[in-house]
Parts: sequence; structure tokens; C-alpha cells
Amino acid sequence: MYELRPEYLEKLEIIAGQIQESEELKQYLEEEEEEYYNTLKDLYEPHINLVYQEVAQHFPLQLIHLEQILLDSAFEGLFLPRILGFSVLRGTIDAHYKYIRPQHHFQAILLTICESANFDILKKRIGQTIQIGFSLSSDIWVTNLINNIDNKRVRHYLQSLKIDRLRVEAERKRDYERYAKQFLNENFLCVVFPDTPAELTIEYSGLERFLLFRINTQEDNTSLLEPMDNFVANEELIGTKEHLYLSALYGAFLDLPAANRKVLVDSLAKARKKLPEADELLLQFILQLHENKEAKLTPEADLRLASLFDRKTKDQLSPYFDIIETIHNGGYTNETTQEAIRSVYLNHEGLSAFNEGIRRTVFAYFSTFMKNLGAGEYTSFFEITKLFTVYMGLFGNQQFNQDLKELSMSYVRKLLKVYTDKRGKDYQDIKKFVSSTFLDFNFLTDKEIVLLFKTRRKRKAGEDE
Repeated sequence: MYELRPEYLEKLEIIAGQIQESEELKQYLEEEEEEYYNTLKDLYEPHINLVYQEVAQHFPLQLIHLEQILLDSAFEGLFLPRILGFSVLRGTIDAHYKYIRPQHHFQAILLTICESANFDILKKRIGQTIQIGFSLSSDIWVTNLINNIDNKRVRHYLQSLKIDRLRVEAERKRDYERYAKQFLNENFLCVVFPDTPAELTIEYSGLERFLLFRINTQEDNTSLLEPMDNFVANEELIGTKEHLYLSALYGAFLDLPAANRKVLVDSLAKARKKLPEADELLLQFILQLHENKEAKLTPEADLRLASLFDRKTKDQLSPYFDIIETIHNGGYTNETTQEAIRSVYLNHEGLSAFNEGIRRTVFAYFSTFMKNLGAGEYTSFFEITKLFTVYMGLFGNQQFNQDLKELSMSYVRKLLKVYTDKRGKDYQDIKKFVSSTFLDFNFLTDKEIVLLFKTRRKRKAGEDE
């Protein structure tokens, strides 16, 4: 755990002092009415949140320490319901929607709330959070937590939040995902980088989730460079597939300073020697990135990743990254690039990760082009299909063809919504092109083409469907 920077400690101390000296707190303590506590909350939680968001943006590894500071009674329980939710969602879960390890931080926050003088007010904001946290935890862990509480009333409250329905995996999954949607725009993820292979195996999915979040939100990741360097250079971890994956993710999506980049390059060179199947594992991981909705493997990211590997090593990665650089730098429309692809493609099995990586790279260009194509630019669509022919013939892959079909059909449906005049030139040009080309590509049969352009007869009132 990284300790909070002094300037943020000072800001929190000032806020705590202001809370304790405030007239709103005095009024609440005298009257003991919930409305006065809510006034206190409305006044001071925004100040706490500002500090929290600044730390989350620039120093995410310090969030746990920040949250521990907020457990101090001087904050009167303010912001605790919020960080209780963060702690529940921060925990890594397995395929069965159960925590892979006990959530001690969730426990610490919950016990602080339960022991707070303001518990009766705070509990109105934490019921759903506790239900989810308990359902993701083991029964033994939850039972032990409840039994550690002396107050019978509080114990009874917690016991009521053990929901039998959430013992069913499908119910637990549904409620967890519904709950998580409330926090989609929140920045609260924090990790501790592991030191041993065993810890890395357990924490991998959480680390991947953290890095993807930082990449996608384009946060300030300067504070991560040193701990990532330590992680990347850890000799005990080099040679594990998890270390290889995270190092690749880090190198592909972050534009690293020269010194940090050298640490990564040296580490990856060692991994290629230490891990016999490093090339195949990395190619498989690259395919995962192509399919990952959170990590868009852009040409820039692809080239960054390629630049991390030397080409003297005799494995699959050397020719793979050579051809990837050729595609990105030479252009997929270039005949020289197409010949280079043909040459290397024929040296590998059609369904290999090597060849699939090439197909995904080329398809990404088609996808980007098509998704940015307006209805008025349909002649550009006619032109791009000439390249479809080239790559369909080169790859001879049914899935690649199917993906191109789905792209094309999506665009044609878009055109037919715009060009509705069946006697108009635009409509007729589109129909003529689709009728010929889609049949040649085996995208559609004659019957399907007829149905695509068939006028839907409107039913008259009262007519049976």
C-alpha cells in the first residue's frame, strides 16, 4: 500500500477540523435529528470527494490509505457509504461471482460504520451494498464478521442482509451487474502489485482491469511508472504468462518515456528466453485484445507493441511484428503490402494465432472505414469491396468472410433507410450493386437479395397478422 501524499493529508486534516468546528455538527449533536446530519453531509462530502477524485486521477495506488484515513471518527462517518461501495466493487471475483480472496478492506469500512455513533443514519445508505458484498463473500467469512460485533441490534441488521436468493449464481450475477452500473463513471480502482508468481496468478484479473481502466479513461499515469517498472523488472515474475500479458498491455497502450521503455524491452527479451511458449502466448493475447471491447488495439498501440521486440530472436514474434509493421506503415490497400502478407501467410496454418492476428489487423481497417462511412458515400463502399475480393481470396477464411458480410449488411441497411425512392437513381445503383456483388461474394442468395429489396406491404386496419 502506498501512503497518501502530505498535501492530501493536510487537506483531509483541514476538512476534518472544519467538520468538528462546524455549527452544523453542533446543531446535529444537540438535536440528534437526521436532517441536521444530512446538512452536514451536503456541506462536507463534496470537499472530501474533490480530494478523493484528485488522488484517484493522479495517484490511484494511494486510494486505500486515503480511505483508511476517512475511517477516523473526526469525519463523522461522512463519505463512508461511498467508499464501502468502492470496496465491494474493487474486489476481484471469479467466474461464479465470488471473491477470489477475503475483502479485509470492505470489512474494515463496514465495521467502522457499525461502530459509528451515526450508524442509524448511515445504515439507510448501505443496505444494497452490504447485500452484494455479503453475497460475493463466503458464508464463513460473513458469519465471522457478524459474530465480531457486540451490539445485538447491529448484528440483527447485518444478518437480515444475508439474502438466500443471492446464493443462486445467476441471481448473484444479475444483482452484481445491476449494482455495478451505478458506479460506471466512478474512478476508484486501486491495486497492489504482487511480488510472487502465486500472488500474480490470484491478482491478475484485477490488475488487468485496473490497467484497462487507466488506459481507457486516459488518466494521468505518471505515478504508475515506478511501480510498473518494479513489477516489470521483477525476476521472480518474468517467465510467467500473467507477467507477459500485463507487460504487453502496459507497453502497447502507454506512451512510455525512454528509461521506462528500456526496462520493459529488457524484461520482454528475458521473458522470450525464459518462457518457451512466449511467442504463442503473446499471439493469443493479441487476439484477445482485438476482441476486447475495453482495449481498442489501434494501429498506434500495435506499433508500440511491435517496437518492444527485437527481430533477431528466432520465434513467431519476429516475422509477425515485421508483417504487422508492414501493414500499418505500408497500408493495407498497397499491393506490395498484400504480397508481403501473402508470402508470410502461406508459411503458417490457416487457423493459427499468427494468421488470425493478421486477419484481425486487416479487418480492423475495414471495420473502421465502414463504420465511418456516411450514406452519401456509398460509391466508396462500392470501391472498398474490390479490396474485399483481394483479402477474401488471400485468406480463404470463412469467419473473415462472415465478418465482412456483417459489416456490409449493416451499411446496406443504413442505405435503405435513407434511399427509399425505389425509382430513384441512388436506390437503383445500390440494388444493382448489391444484387451482383453480394451474390458473387456468397454474402446472400438470390432469394435473400429479393427479400432484402422487397417492398413490405402495409396491413390494412383489422387485417389478421
